[in-house]
Amino acid sequence: MRSDPTDTGGLFIGRRPGTAPVRYASAPRVHGGRRKRTDAWLAGAIFTAMFSLCLLCWGPLPIAALWIGSRANYLTGNVEAGILATFASAGLLLYGDLAVLIRLDRAWILVRRAAGHDQRKGTIARMFAVTAVIGAAMFSLWFLVILGPNDPNL
Repeated sequence: MRSDPTDTGGLFIGRRPGTAPVRYASAPRVHGGRRKRTDAWLAGAIFTAMFSLCLLCWGPLPIAALWIGSRANYLTGNVEAGILATFASAGLLLYGDLAVLIRLDRAWILVRRAAGHDQRKGTIARMFAVTAVIGAAMFSLWFLVILGPNDPNL
């Protein structure tokens, strides 16, 4: 009787459909060192692109949404239109960025596996946490040092 949770997909009553271990008919073909180096370089490029897109969420994309809202307010003369345009553009920009990030994260996993690493999970959650800390630090630096808390324009 198979009762090991790894054999039954976490259930002791039987395996769920589609959770069987992957078994290859033959061993996967292993590429040479040049191909692995190319895949590792590509994984690094994807990782850098993901990091850049994550940083966009903590400043440039919200500022762009505010700019779009201010243009809508200026063109229509209606504050409600500006607010609506700000929220709509912020949602589109941030969710669009997230959609691209999710696709890049999946591609990064595949390229890392092709480079010879046992990559099973993506890095998007940790990357968002790191970029949030960087964004908060940059805002604090700007607010406390560059702008100054005693600025009369605040």
